Amino acid sequence: MSKRKNILVITYWSYSDALIQAYTLPYLAMIKDQLPEGSWIYLVTFEQKKLKLSVNKREQARQKLKLQGIKWVAYNYYSFGLAAFFSWLWIGLDLVRMTFVHRLRFIHAWCTTAGSIGYLLSKLTGRPLIIDSYEPHAEAMVENGTWKKNSLQFRLLFNLEKRLTHHAKVIISATESMRGYAKQKYDAEIERFYVKPACVDPDFFLSYHKKNRELSRQLKFENKIVCVYAGKFGGIYLTDEVFRFFRVASAYWGDRFRVLLLTNHPVEELKRLADKNQFDFSKVTVKFVAHADVPDYMGLGDFAITPVKPIPSKRHCTPIKDGEYWALGLPVVITKNISDDSDIIREFKIGAVIEELNESGYLDAVKKIDSILNETNHNDTVKRIQKIAHQYRDLDMARNIYRNIYSG
Repeated sequence: MSKRKNILVITYWSYSDALIQAYTLPYLAMIKDQLPEGSWIYLVTFEQKKLKLSVNKREQARQKLKLQGIKWVAYNYYSFGLAAFFSWLWIGLDLVRMTFVHRLRFIHAWCTTAGSIGYLLSKLTGRPLIIDSYEPHAEAMVENGTWKKNSLQFRLLFNLEKRLTHHAKVIISATESMRGYAKQKYDAEIERFYVKPACVDPDFFLSYHKKNRELSRQLKFENKIVCVYAGKFGGIYLTDEVFRFFRVASAYWGDRFRVLLLTNHPVEELKRLADKNQFDFSKVTVKFVAHADVPDYMGLGDFAITPVKPIPSKRHCTPIKDGEYWALGLPVVITKNISDDSDIIREFKIGAVIEELNESGYLDAVKKIDSILNETNHNDTVKRIQKIAHQYRDLDMARNIYRNIYSG
């Protein structure tokens, strides 16, 4: 019998966050498939108060994960500060204890924030470190205006990013360009480097989810042109600019235009943004739905938007939602220079790239979407977009990477 390979997976998200549900758990199932029988994956999350599950739902989640060979370890989340510092002292000791008690052989960290935790733990325990979804976070926080370049937060995380890049046994990036970024910013030559964009399960985002008649009727979307956005506002995402785009789209399509926002962003704040940017909020429907229901709601859209701030570091990320939109055959409006996605959308004419964040840029994007929606055979258009999802977001890309790392 092969020796067990118990793995510690560290994330910096809450369990109910879509980044766990859509972007972590499907990959953990692939990793589990590569491990010898009897192996366990220990999944670490940091629970924000607003996303915490009830006691009953937490227990249901734990039992469901156990059936998949995953044990869930949840800590409370604290933002940067004194409480976080003392919390981390205890959490660090607990993770060291877990590593030895449960004979964890690998530390697999998602993104560089969790990767920094993984780096310190790897140094303390001697366990090899694997960084997944490797992309710049410290510089992104400065570029989007959240941190100052001379702040303690930036200097600390940037230094840890540099150290973990040199230390990691394996790095899995969202884009090939991160190899050059690591060389330029961290003076690091990465030996074991894989590229894995945010892949999508085609069995989850199936065509039958498109235009659910009952939902369309309930939300009064019948005979409307619906723009869907599943995500957040602020941080790395645009705010005012999104509603200015909606205003231009509404002026172009008139009363046919509607917006569906799948978000937990406060409705009062969204209404304030709409009012500030002179967009009629009555045309907006806001829903925060369970992950299992996302395809049905996302499928109500005629097109989608990915409003990532076009800052330099976003060239090295991969928006998760693009693959999901494409899997449902939705044209996408995106800002320029975002990952490889802006170039893909432009090259294959499966949406519109907003070249300038002004009325002219928004109108140009709206006209391109209108042209796509009015193509003679819309079913062929849907299939063409879905083909892009298969080509650039196929789960087999991730499966092969995890096989190379863990099957030996």
